[in-house]
Amino acid sequence: MLFPGEAYASGRISAAVTVCGGGAEVPMFIEIKELELHPIDFEEKFRPGAIDFGPDLRQRTPLTASGRAQLVEERHGKHERIKDIRITGDLDTTLESDCARCLEPAVQKVSREFDLLYRPLGSDSGRSELSVTAAEAEVGYYQGEGLLLEDALREQVLLDLPLRAICRDDCKGLCPHCGTNLNSEQCSCAAPLEDPRWTALRDIRSKL
Repeated sequence: MLFPGEAYASGRISAAVTVCGGGAEVPMFIEIKELELHPIDFEEKFRPGAIDFGPDLRQRTPLTASGRAQLVEERHGKHERIKDIRITGDLDTTLESDCARCLEPAVQKVSREFDLLYRPLGSDSGRSELSVTAAEAEVGYYQGEGLLLEDALREQVLLDLPLRAICRDDCKGLCPHCGTNLNSEQCSCAAPLEDPRWTALRDIRSKL
């Protein structure tokens, strides 16, 4: 495997702060051709709404990300060389979704480091082993001449979030009968009668 030489000058890009006429940030495209010349250092800030996290997530604070993208070349067979894109760095943001128990806002702080390797789509077909670099990084795939940094960041944010967000560990949820939020008030619905079979099972469990 061939690693990019440190003798290359580093290019710094901050495309996300450039505003178009419509008010949206210019996407940052990490291009293979530029990586062949030098690694790219980035320091980005994405306002809420610049990256689409889906209808169930609301971004509360800007997403900040900094790191480096570089080219990693490796041999595939005797004559072919594969051009991988390795992205390392860290990100930080805060998102909000509906609590899975009471439907009130549940705030999720996301702060993580990442080490990602993107390979040309189809390059691993029929291969059972990955290179050392691929084994120590999260592996994804790109098509064409490169990839969007926003796509990599979106994936990292979503991977950091729980499947079911809750507003707090002791959230009592909603009353299943009248829908009252039991965190803020107690409803007048009668408590359901307990099945005596569950009581017997609890007694057995307590003796174990």
